[in-house]
Amino acid sequence: MSESSLRKATPGRLVAITVTLLILLSPFLWLLQMSFKTNDEILQFPPPLIFTPTLQNYISLWHSAFSASFVNSLLSASLSTTLALLFGVPAAYALSRWAGRGKHALSFAILVTRMAPPIAFTIPFFLFYRWIGLLDTITGLVLVYTSFNLPLVIWMMQPFFDTIPVSLEEAALVDGARTRTVFTKIVLPMVTPGIAATAILCFLYAWNDFFFALILTRTNARTAPVAVVNFMNYEGWEWGKIAAGGSLVMAPVLIFSLAVRRYLVSGLTAGAVKG
Repeated sequence: MSESSLRKATPGRLVAITVTLLILLSPFLWLLQMSFKTNDEILQFPPPLIFTPTLQNYISLWHSAFSASFVNSLLSASLSTTLALLFGVPAAYALSRWAGRGKHALSFAILVTRMAPPIAFTIPFFLFYRWIGLLDTITGLVLVYTSFNLPLVIWMMQPFFDTIPVSLEEAALVDGARTRTVFTKIVLPMVTPGIAATAILCFLYAWNDFFFALILTRTNARTAPVAVVNFMNYEGWEWGKIAAGGSLVMAPVLIFSLAVRRYLVSGLTAGAVKG
């Protein structure tokens, strides 16, 4: 909100915005302050509002298996997002330019694979991965996340390609440009906001996934969300480490979203209007 807009905002609107932000951010702020407390302070009732912050929970996480799980999450989410965009964006472009019969049926068939609940694919993935030796591997997670993100990429990107006039590409071809040049130099720059918004959604799906990571991994490819749950064991719940792990899991998504927020807002808004 710009400064001029703030000046025009009424006190009632400012109070409403402040209350809304507090409601939305309170769980995250509560989790963050817990991560700087000891277990005894966390379990006190009423909880102390004034305390001496400690980094012990983060230090313990750094020296535990959580750090490797964090790297596994980064690798699986980043690689699967890249692969989904690499295959999904050209597929969406081809679907957008395809004028043949069966286009809508094919689009619906692609979407059906995304509509099915993940549990429907768990057993086939588990048995197939055990057969070919992909259980508890980053490669296995990347393939799963890529297969689930591909329909999302195609369905999100197709409306963006639909808005680009075909005559623009035909003019470039008449001028001597090759098809690959037209796609990479003319079409892709025009759908950059859509690619950014789609990349964030793909990354969020892979980063936040818990179900597939729990079933298909053990120790070598364990991801951060599963590693956080492991701090709940028969010896007790390590609340400080759980809070620190949860805060660290939120950090990459927050940084990634802030870095491309300009494209995210314009991309989602354009997609909502065009879709």
